[in-house]
Amino acid sequence: MSEAVREDVDLLEEDSQKDKYLTFIVDEECYGIEIRYVTEIIGLQKITSVPEMPDFVRGIVNLRGKIIPVMDVRVRFKKPFREYMERTCIVVIDINELSIGLIVDSVAEVISIPSSEVVAPPDLNQRSNRFVMGIGKVGNEVKLLLDCEKLLNDYEVDQLLT
Repeated sequence: MSEAVREDVDLLEEDSQKDKYLTFIVDEECYGIEIRYVTEIIGLQKITSVPEMPDFVRGIVNLRGKIIPVMDVRVRFKKPFREYMERTCIVVIDINELSIGLIVDSVAEVISIPSSEVVAPPDLNQRSNRFVMGIGKVGNEVKLLLDCEKLLNDYEVDQLLT
């Protein structure tokens, strides 16, 4: 495939993912992440604990020969831990060349939220809103749209990579 055609295909793929979010539930709240970060959704599997990791990093999984750290979104957001259920699953995302699994209570759907329907989060407390890049208005509901690149800070990424 020529370089020009490859660039056109990449632009079409990027455009088809614009304004699309995978939504999921954590502690009865609905969150969304940009679909461009999502590589796959897998069922819960055996998680191997790793010493000296932050409490929200439950451990690692072996996904077809690739070792992936797994983060419990519920714990990351300072919500009480809950035993994993039948609908609990792992959303695998790529952030800056690091694949990481996000344990969520359940996956809802892929939805389109035009940028005109996304507003900035209220400036109540910078620390509590650091993961939220915007609030998507969908009918009478709101979806908290997460900034995947802020789910882990540089120090945490370094911990996972070493």
